[in-house]
Amino acid sequence: MHALTGLSLVSLLSFGYLSWDWAKPSLVADGPGEAGEQPSAAPPQPPHIIFILTDDQGYHDVGYHGSDIETPTLDRLAAEGVKLENYYIQPICTPSRSQLLTGRYQIHTGLQHSIIRPRQPNCLPLDQVTLPQKLQEAGYSTHMVGKWHLGFYRKECLPTRRGFDTFLGSLTGNVDYYTYDNCDGPGVCGFDLHEGESVAWGLSGQYSTMLYAQRASHILASHSPQRPLFLYVAFQAVHTPLQSPREYLYRYRTMGNVARRKYAAMVTCMDEAVHNITWALKRYGFYNNSVIIFSSDNGGQTFSGGSNWPLRGRKGTYWEGGVRGLGFVHSPLLKRKRRTSRALVHITDWYPTLVGLAGGTASAADGLDGYDVWPAISEGRASPRTEILHNIDPLYNHARHGSLEGGFGIWNTAVQAAIRVGEWKLLTGDPGYGDWIPPQTLAAFPGSWWNLERMASVRQAVWLFNISADPYEREDLAGQRPDVVRTLLARLADYNRTAIPVRYPAENPRAHPDFNGGAWGPWASDEEEEEEEEGEGRARSFSRGRRKKKCKICKLRSFFRKLNTRLMSHRI
Repeated sequence: MHALTGLSLVSLLSFGYLSWDWAKPSLVADGPGEAGEQPSAAPPQPPHIIFILTDDQGYHDVGYHGSDIETPTLDRLAAEGVKLENYYIQPICTPSRSQLLTGRYQIHTGLQHSIIRPRQPNCLPLDQVTLPQKLQEAGYSTHMVGKWHLGFYRKECLPTRRGFDTFLGSLTGNVDYYTYDNCDGPGVCGFDLHEGESVAWGLSGQYSTMLYAQRASHILASHSPQRPLFLYVAFQAVHTPLQSPREYLYRYRTMGNVARRKYAAMVTCMDEAVHNITWALKRYGFYNNSVIIFSSDNGGQTFSGGSNWPLRGRKGTYWEGGVRGLGFVHSPLLKRKRRTSRALVHITDWYPTLVGLAGGTASAADGLDGYDVWPAISEGRASPRTEILHNIDPLYNHARHGSLEGGFGIWNTAVQAAIRVGEWKLLTGDPGYGDWIPPQTLAAFPGSWWNLERMASVRQAVWLFNISADPYEREDLAGQRPDVVRTLLARLADYNRTAIPVRYPAENPRAHPDFNGGAWGPWASDEEEEEEEEGEGRARSFSRGRRKKKCKICKLRSFFRKLNTRLMSHRI
């Protein structure tokens, strides 16, 4: 890969397409008995686990959901496996990733609010045993490729310190797909591509989706199928910036809306990358004893080409369009294949499910909020999960029309929260923009269409829906079923009593890439971390004493904190 350094961009891209050497699309086996697939045999245990996570892919943006975007690989893998059509994730990046790797709700990790920003002294709590660490205990080789976005201010926060044997990818939330530059505000820019704990300057110039697929295939080529493998591929695609190789854009040249055209090209490129990884699994002898899990991390961003139609809302909201995920499981080990599962599944469930498949143990006694849902997925049994706490965020802007009285004295309905219990879903506070937005395929999206189904009423702070009967959240039943509202408000109060304080520290100017050779990376020592925790008390608010001592720095921190809160639904 280092040999690519210094080539022109055109030749580099050409070489990139010719060097899908680990995974040539024309050689992919499309069914049993085709090229690269091994004869059926009793699979050894435990299985190889491949978890593929996409970024900002909308509910409507996959072929088998009727999309105008081509995803032949995902369509085939899902059709031959189990489609998860009652599957939930979180509305933004960091929360989904933290719950995947810890099996815990945000209220139990202190990450209830927003995302971990590049300059915040914050990361996935170091006292949490992560999924890859549990799999290492079970004898697995663990590898991560792609986007981390779980904090990096100390070296102890890095992927290689949290359970992964190897890592290639970015630490922050979004980078340029070719240059790997990321700006966290005007003039605060740095390079963000890392291999292990070192900056991977030499890999700049390669389109990240292709680079990550090639690295995943290289890991498979160099690993023995006799040792269990956990491969976590967290694609940057299809998060902004909207960038795609020209060859994929050409397929959608007739699509009028420019953002949708670029987005579609990125999705199809990512689909081909998944194609190549699955081919590598077959070529190198992993496939017959493998479990492939595909998941999105949150709803699509409708302002950037994504679509969650016909669901309500978008990324950054607690409407179904923000939290209903794309998901399926593909594996020769499934007992009942080629079907759609309506079992209730949440992203926290992957932790105990995969640990169980690996032969380990994980349960509620370990403080987990997830359930082992493998019998529900593989055999079609009922899901052990009956409810989901989508989140409780006490720091998000309180709804003007919410109050404790409006919550029957049980719950302050000004607080942003969402919960699903059985067939019912309750939202309080400000859930985010609640529009129904059709795919933006036209060059100029008519304003009258955009406003056709805008959220009409903002003078409320409680919504109730029967999600099974009304998955598009069109009929608010809060006024008709106050008994159900009371019950779900009481469940929110129960959960809130188990919550730990929110950890959302002020941004630290020392994190600026200029102080780290031009790259994003760890900046704090253990001593500084202790000082930071003491100053902030690991609490909900910021230390007033530190403000007085360093007023200029604190004014800057206060500005960014307010800016982040106001722009959460737009920028993230």
